[in-house]
Amino acid sequence: MKKIILLLGFLSIIITSCEKDDYCLKNPVTPNLILRFYDDSNRKTLKSVEELYVWSTGKDSIFSNVKSDSIYLPLNSNTNKTVYHLSNGSSVDTFTITYTPEEEFVSRSCGFKINFQEVSFSSDTFWIKDFTPSSLTTIDSQNAAHVQIYH
Repeated sequence: MKKIILLLGFLSIIITSCEKDDYCLKNPVTPNLILRFYDDSNRKTLKSVEELYVWSTGKDSIFSNVKSDSIYLPLNSNTNKTVYHLSNGSSVDTFTITYTPEEEFVSRSCGFKINFQEVSFSSDTFWIKDFTPSSLTTIDSQNAAHVQIYH
C-alpha cells in the first residue's frame, strides 16, 4: 500500500509540474528594412534591378547578382547607423541609414524585439536617382516597404 501511495504521489508531482510549451509565433520579431525599386521616369511602376549586389562595409555580400524589385535588409541593432553599398553591376551607391534602436518586450517565448526610431536615409546618386522618404518615425514591422528607390 505504501508503494502505491508513493507511486501515485510521484506521478501527481510529475504531471502537475509540466508546463505548457510557449512558442514564439511572431517571426521575425525584429523588422528588416524593406526597399522597393521603381522606374524613375514612371514612379508608380516597379522596376527590377538586373544585376543587384548589396553588401555592408566590412561584411560579405547579402545579395550577389540577383534580379529583384524589392529587398529586405537587416539593420544593426548594436549601433545607430548601418551603411550598405548597392550596385547595379556598373555603379555603386552608398545607402546610409541612421536610427535609434529601442528594445520592446514581446513575450516570454519571443523575448525582446528591436524597433528603430527616428530613422533617416541618405545616398549617393550615381545609379539611384532619388528615394522617398528621407526619414521615418519608426520601423516596427515588415508589412509594407519602408523606402522607395527610383533608378
